[in-house]
Amino acid sequence: MSTPTTSQTLFQRRWKKFKTLRRGYYSLVILLSAFAISFLLPLLINGKAIVVHYNGNTYFPAVRDWVASLIPVDAWAPSTYHAGKEFGLVGEEGDCDYRKLDAFYEQQNGDNWVLMPIYPFGPNEDITLAGNEKFIEPFGADGNGYLRPFGTDDRGRDVLSRMAYGFKVSLSFALLVALLEYLLGIPIGAIMGFFGGWIDVLIQRFMEIWGSLPFLFLIIIVVSMIEPSFMLLVTMLTIFAWLSIATQMRAQFYREKSKDYVAAAVSIGVPTWKIILKHIFPNTLVPVITFFPFALVASISALVSLDFLGFGLAPPTPSWGQMIGVGLANLTKYWLVVVPMGAMFVTLTLVVFIGEGVREAFDPKVFSRLR
Repeated sequence: MSTPTTSQTLFQRRWKKFKTLRRGYYSLVILLSAFAISFLLPLLINGKAIVVHYNGNTYFPAVRDWVASLIPVDAWAPSTYHAGKEFGLVGEEGDCDYRKLDAFYEQQNGDNWVLMPIYPFGPNEDITLAGNEKFIEPFGADGNGYLRPFGTDDRGRDVLSRMAYGFKVSLSFALLVALLEYLLGIPIGAIMGFFGGWIDVLIQRFMEIWGSLPFLFLIIIVVSMIEPSFMLLVTMLTIFAWLSIATQMRAQFYREKSKDYVAAAVSIGVPTWKIILKHIFPNTLVPVITFFPFALVASISALVSLDFLGFGLAPPTPSWGQMIGVGLANLTKYWLVVVPMGAMFVTLTLVVFIGEGVREAFDPKVFSRLR
């Protein structure tokens, strides 16, 4: 007796097809895994200790740092400051040097101890901390004997740490811009394509005028008046990036609304909102979904370009664009250019591979009933 076969939905069949495209599927697994791990960076790559046990009390500086990194508003984030004298470093009034504290406790050989992250260097530590030196070459040792796999920059900041934190900043920025431009562009394009007429004409004229504005000049003007922040740049890019997806959705709705199934739905009295959401919109998702990875590429490139030109995130925020700018100012220090450019190249390559896989998996010809 044969076992009954369960029918698969169209999305399940497309996902199954995507998993067979190994280059795109493994790129998605690698990128999502790296992005998930990036939210744990304060516990993995940080100059602050995960645990400090001092005189019977236990403190968690890196954990507080991690919690603060998850809160978008700085005013709401918990303080991560601990003076060195709080842990027995006599005369240390500033923020505690936990690597120094770790060595101090080991020399005492007492009950006090420190647990440091796997890679004990923060992205913004400079030469003001002991051991940090300018232009340490890759796999060279600093003044305290610690190995620096990707070296340090012109201010003694660790390049590996800044590259890792820059990945989180860049990908978070790109995802947020892409999601917001979709939330804005999809309904506007749908309204234009479905209703047409004077609504389409008015919005089209507005889009033409808005799209002709010089984006870089507007950024320069805004940045000269307001200190650039993550959300400000997200907003500035979103208000321009939605134009392309709106144009795409308009074309898709114009094509779909002329088909027989829409005329049949109208003839039997299906409400307009239901025709838009339940009949036409699902049939326009293929080009929209396949465009998403390439929207990420555009957003990452835009942020890196703005940071490089000096109109991006305010220092000392770890950013690939700022790192490339430092490298070009010190061309003899090859690693300052190679590391951020290499990280950007690998990330964008993975995103493009994902886009190619999604485009092939969602190709309507693959699951066409006429094949």
